[in-house]
Amino acid sequence: MQAAEAKQPLFAKKVIPITPYNVKGRYRNIKSLILVVAYAVYFSLPWLTWNGDQRTGQPLLIDLATLRVNFFDLVIFPHDLILLVGMLILGVVLLFMAASLYGRMFCGFFCFQTLWTDAFRFIERMVQGEAQTRLRLRKQAWSAEKVMKLGVTHALWLLLSFATALTFALYFLEAPVLFAKIFSGTAPAAAYIAVVTLTATTYVAAGLAREQICLVACPYGKFQTAMQDAGTLTVMYDQSRGERALGRAAPRAELKQAAVRAEKEFGDCIACNYCVNVCPTGVDIRKGFQIDCIACGLCVDACDTIMDSMSMPRGLIRFDRGQTSAGSRRRFNAKTAGYSSVLAGMLGFVIYTASTLTPFDATVQHHAQPLVTRLSNGDLKNRYIVRITNKTTAEAQYILRVEGLPEESLSGSTRLAIPAGKTYTQTFNVVLPEKTAQATEKFKLILMQQGHPKAARSFSLSYYSVI
Repeated sequence: MQAAEAKQPLFAKKVIPITPYNVKGRYRNIKSLILVVAYAVYFSLPWLTWNGDQRTGQPLLIDLATLRVNFFDLVIFPHDLILLVGMLILGVVLLFMAASLYGRMFCGFFCFQTLWTDAFRFIERMVQGEAQTRLRLRKQAWSAEKVMKLGVTHALWLLLSFATALTFALYFLEAPVLFAKIFSGTAPAAAYIAVVTLTATTYVAAGLAREQICLVACPYGKFQTAMQDAGTLTVMYDQSRGERALGRAAPRAELKQAAVRAEKEFGDCIACNYCVNVCPTGVDIRKGFQIDCIACGLCVDACDTIMDSMSMPRGLIRFDRGQTSAGSRRRFNAKTAGYSSVLAGMLGFVIYTASTLTPFDATVQHHAQPLVTRLSNGDLKNRYIVRITNKTTAEAQYILRVEGLPEESLSGSTRLAIPAGKTYTQTFNVVLPEKTAQATEKFKLILMQQGHPKAARSFSLSYYSVI
């Protein structure tokens, strides 16, 4: 016995591809709706035009040439890295909280791998037929029909992969411009490398690897179990109802009625294996919770379909929490409170940071050498350097003025025109009579962008009077 076990390989030499059956139901409908919405947004967003107060153009444009991210009316520069970090942390916390409360439901409904694999399987089913037909086609000898069906399937997969990769590239340059350049052969080499690489990886991940990405490559499924507890909502099989004392039994003539099965202590599960056949990762949920389950709900639809046909109550397989009864509520615990607090804090931080972003960034510093200069008439002059970054998509005019000092004390250029996305440096002087200078320790410099008075910046600056 031990010798036989020792000879058993740790890994199968050949991975048998999973061919899930089609199923209809509420969770399949939800998944299809999410897929349609996700594809509509992903493929159309680069071609839409946003007309806002701050900018006009693509709603989302990651402009690497000017190092900025345009998101509707929000323009994010490298100076605003804290906002991007906040958004990243918010996404991570949201993902962890979803795993704690709802298990791998993100994997089953929203993950890119799931969405694209579903689309690839729809193409496969449209060309080759239902699961049983595809299995027969896979086993039969090579023929003109098999070559044609497989060829059309893979051609459509490659077409969708190419469309996915091309659309992704369009988020990094104006879509009409890059689209024309790619097909005219004048696009940058990086664009062609990105499109070819993403086409290949999409084709392999969604068309060939499929569930192996979820089972082997994806790290999320491995650590999400550490975040689950008895209150996590996930797919459950009602063991006591499905098995009872005598276990599962096929619906023979004397076991077709639910009452008869219960009286004879046979479980409601009729061992049809439909729940296993529809699972995209090949999980048998009747064996209990498994890490490979992506909580897509298709086994729930399959079981409910069988229960309806047998005139038995639904819910033998359902979304539930631990060993609690259906419809029970999760108790508010420390983990939920912690995730909620961090999520609320990060959401508030991101909203506040985004709402307080100004259309420009500026820094002001005292000129190092010399700190103060005496003019021929005895007045004292301090020199300052202002550095302004225009974060808008059009040229902007900036105005300098002082507060707490006479306006005439500000000399040099007090107006500056800066092109879109550029950073300019300007020097200016503050000249005061010696007595006024000795009585002045600090003053305020106000920097305003013409047309945006609410975005004015105020700087408290020191004034030196000792030479």
